[in-house]
Amino acid sequence: MSVLRAALGNRRGLILLACIAAWLAWQAWLFAVAPAKIAAGFPDRQRVSALITLPFSPERFHVLIFQRYGRVSGTDGNTVELRNIDKDQLGAIARYYWVQRIEPLQ
Repeated sequence: MSVLRAALGNRRGLILLACIAAWLAWQAWLFAVAPAKIAAGFPDRQRVSALITLPFSPERFHVLIFQRYGRVSGTDGNTVELRNIDKDQLGAIARYYWVQRIEPLQ
């Protein structure tokens, strides 16, 4: 408790605590909104394919991030086709703030 008291006692400590609180709030918000981004209708199997919609055209950076989770088979406008995704990883993909929607690929 003395470390917390010392941090609250000076400006640098307050700034550090404010930054930590802001980061925790940001992570909590990402965790809270991620399930709403995942559409219903994914098949009951472990590996699925999905259409991931972004609010902008995906760039190389976004494609490389998605390749960590599955095989990118193409893009169309603001949508990325991602195949062979572990279904348990859909939540991790939805946590990116720049992902708007994740839908099953038909």
